[in-house]
Amino acid sequence: MRKVDPEKHAAKRRLILDAAIACFARKGFHGTSTAEICAEAGMSPGNLFHYFPTKQSIIAAIVEEERQETAEIFRKLGEAQDLFAALLGFMDTVLELAGDPVYSSIALEIAAEAMRDERIGELAAINDTELQTALATLLRSAGARNQIDPTLNADGAARWIAAIIDGVFSRVAVDPGFKPKEEGAMLRLLLTRFLQPRD
Repeated sequence: MRKVDPEKHAAKRRLILDAAIACFARKGFHGTSTAEICAEAGMSPGNLFHYFPTKQSIIAAIVEEERQETAEIFRKLGEAQDLFAALLGFMDTVLELAGDPVYSSIALEIAAEAMRDERIGELAAINDTELQTALATLLRSAGARNQIDPTLNADGAARWIAAIIDGVFSRVAVDPGFKPKEEGAMLRLLLTRFLQPRD
């Protein structure tokens, strides 16, 4: 039996995901065919289906990858001395991603697909729950250090910060004049006034 080279397998899988993301960003999930993904990746359909049996499995892998990346980001944020500054830095990253046409397109495609496909909806809900939990944990720790208002309801604040993140991507979709990175100073001011400790 032939052994699978983990590095080659991971590289081929990465190639397919990158090709799919490029296609999905241009034409959407439903406007993209597996043949187009194969052409973008430079491989045959049989090769693609060896790694991903369906287009939905590719979408699910993108959503799962996002979950893992977010978890790693918050693991690193939790190690910061100034957790409020770390949160502001995270929001700067969100604005940068929202300004990336490919990333923002995929984020909105995932949100739309979550409403149509039960499995994708379940995965997206897991991602959202984990994001809110990570935000709430960060806020509680920051409150314990008096880096933000310690009387603040961390779960409620996390829910609203998650809503702001979702709103940033929606605003990009409907307002061509909205430049996320240029709005960073205002977002920092809003969060500072909302979260800072009370005298």
